[in-house]
Amino acid sequence: MILSAHRGSVAAMTDPDAVDQVFPDVDEAGLRVSHQKDWAAGVPGVAVAMKTALTQMGPIRSAKTLLKLNQKDGFDCMSCAWPDPDHRHTAEFCENGAKAVSHEGNKKRVTPQFFAEHSLDQLRAHDDYWLGMQGRITHPMVKQPGATHYSPIEWDDAFALIARHLSSIDPDEAIFYTSGRASNEAAFAYQLFVRAYGTNNLPDCSNMCHESTSVALAEAIGIGKASVRMSDVYDADLLVIAGQNPGTNHPRMLSALEIAKHRGAKIIAINPLNEPGLMRFKNPQKPRGVIGDGVQIADLHLPVKLNGDLALFQGIAALLLEQDALDRAFIDEHTTGFAEWREHLRALDWVQVEQSSGLTKAQIAQAAEMIAASRATIYFWAMGLTQHRNAVNTIRELCNLAFLRGDIGKKGAGLFPVRGHSNVQGDRTMGIWERPPERFLDSLATEFGFEPPREHGHDVVDSIRALRDGKASFFLGLGGNFVDASPDTDVTYAALSSAALTVQISTTLNRSHLVTGDTALILPTLGRTETDVQASGPQQVTVEDSVCAVHASHGPLQPASEHLRSEVAIVTGIAQATLGDRYGIAWAAMRDDYDVIRDHISRVVAGCENYSERAKQPGGFTLPHPPRDSRTFPTKSGKAEFHVAPIDVMQVPQKHLVLQTLRSHDQFNTTIYGLDDRYRGIHDGRRVIFIHREDIAMLGFEPGDMVDLITHWEADEIDRVARDFRIVEYATPRGSAAAYYPETNPLIPLDSTAEGSNTPTSKAVIIRLVPAGSALENDRADGQEQVGADEGHKARPEPVHLS
Repeated sequence: MILSAHRGSVAAMTDPDAVDQVFPDVDEAGLRVSHQKDWAAGVPGVAVAMKTALTQMGPIRSAKTLLKLNQKDGFDCMSCAWPDPDHRHTAEFCENGAKAVSHEGNKKRVTPQFFAEHSLDQLRAHDDYWLGMQGRITHPMVKQPGATHYSPIEWDDAFALIARHLSSIDPDEAIFYTSGRASNEAAFAYQLFVRAYGTNNLPDCSNMCHESTSVALAEAIGIGKASVRMSDVYDADLLVIAGQNPGTNHPRMLSALEIAKHRGAKIIAINPLNEPGLMRFKNPQKPRGVIGDGVQIADLHLPVKLNGDLALFQGIAALLLEQDALDRAFIDEHTTGFAEWREHLRALDWVQVEQSSGLTKAQIAQAAEMIAASRATIYFWAMGLTQHRNAVNTIRELCNLAFLRGDIGKKGAGLFPVRGHSNVQGDRTMGIWERPPERFLDSLATEFGFEPPREHGHDVVDSIRALRDGKASFFLGLGGNFVDASPDTDVTYAALSSAALTVQISTTLNRSHLVTGDTALILPTLGRTETDVQASGPQQVTVEDSVCAVHASHGPLQPASEHLRSEVAIVTGIAQATLGDRYGIAWAAMRDDYDVIRDHISRVVAGCENYSERAKQPGGFTLPHPPRDSRTFPTKSGKAEFHVAPIDVMQVPQKHLVLQTLRSHDQFNTTIYGLDDRYRGIHDGRRVIFIHREDIAMLGFEPGDMVDLITHWEADEIDRVARDFRIVEYATPRGSAAAYYPETNPLIPLDSTAEGSNTPTSKAVIIRLVPAGSALENDRADGQEQVGADEGHKARPEPVHLS
């Protein structure tokens, strides 16, 4: 057995005496734990937002940006994809939106001089919070083979370097990643370049987050997007929020929930943790949110065990069937597969339901009664449902519930996956997908006169495998922080470091810049907050939110550096250098005037006709959605499809827990804004694990003890460990635990993925706890024994030095 030891997310370093090459030893002796809050937002949210903005941007830049954030004549928040209301406040942003804007609008700069003064090894000694807080990158940089530092490079030389490498390899040996912050225009140009180059290797952050949603909804209703409009949230009788924490991950959602509650809606919260944002909301823009008690959010909280949602949904459905609480007209006219599904639920094993969900039949009956009494129900979910082995089946079961009650295509009802990144849905609409539909490729071929590749490409997990196995040698990241966002940290780091060339298009410094190929480039780009002026004049871009609404975005600030280029300019520059005039694609024209791109979009992307004109309208426009608009379903059967799935009860050994990874309130995805999570009572640190008091005692520990977290993956016989976590007593279901990512990403095996979507199982990691340091000591002892037995040849893999 090989034990791969980490202090946090450490690189592929298996020699316990080696110097950590990527992640530092973090001293969190100052970490403090206080009581969990029972409400979200309020005056503290405003105070933190303003302090962050004023500290990082100053008063003038803060006013310029925050007053234009999420406004019809302003720019779209670069954080979550919560839709904008029709009637907007002057301050139409949340605390985390203000943090995101301040992070991008920071007045500090990472210049060529900064890189000259900081070697790669020195930068690796700092944590992610420090890296991100150094400010905006101002100049393109290159790390040459064998170099210890990045050095400046001119744009044309950087493009030529990329072009030389891409021209020397088979297109399928190149990986082109996209984060959810890229605009629609950049995404369309990017996928066009990649397919003209000759591959569908277009992994994106959806692969790690909502891919299970895309697969499940495509099978169930024919389109992988929300079936509601923003107005439906206000008109619902009942809102079911499953596997989602709006207070931290989508804070502006709380304002919409407040309106719905005032109109008489009820809310069911399904979540292992009773998060403050699911308890009570104090709206700082209203008197009762400042001096009053605010508004209660959840009328019923169901603390489901991790991976117990499928069993819970089947239990609810079985009770609704018993009560004959069905919309028979909808079922008969618009669905298929109901009879088989009904027979499956008639044989439901309630012992299994209670065991899997951790809930009693009486608790489940409360939810069923609320759904039965509802005229119109919306089902919300996020990564709490999508990152399990059975995630696709779980989401399909949620669809079954909606079909049972006719909650599709009517006012105040529908399915609402809440996307976690601002334009991840728009990127997919624009063609960022390793498995593009044939009709999209046909339109692309008609528009540009070349035959795009038809063979499916690599998603995130398969991209890491390809790099690991030497089947890919090039990686380009359009935004994001790939190495911190991906699972199986050791494998991911080693895979990226084995590439011949890695390229990161970025605004600020992150860990992915320090895990490099033999040669590495950092290409600094404009942010959402900044003006974008090209040859034809000022430009705007577009984005799509979680309810298929497309709208324009243009920033108010001067660029952080004269050397920055827009995402569109960088993508088209790489394309021009690599492809030249192949196929006659006018890359320069797209760079100079984004309307040229939008005209192409209008002819290629279904539902985007007259795209440029419609996007420029105040508030933009909404893409068509047949199930929502007309109760028509573009599935194979032409109807909404019920799906039968077995309950898959996780087999957890004794003295083990099931871990979910999650964000703190001071982070967005892998970007760390600070070291506090005040809602959960964590201050000045991140290396904590939340566990029920009885589980702490059962495992023989005390609150405050320091432990290492270990998971064993039978497929490769490797024990993965994340070290030095402090135990925090917390109200979680027995057998469940929670800790922050990316610190816990090393525990998620690359091959542990959701069936059907290949999404990493970040919400269902079986772990055991040992006293801090003992895992490392055991590893050293095991290695010494093997050295004595076989002269060290099989003691452990060679460490991978990422320099």
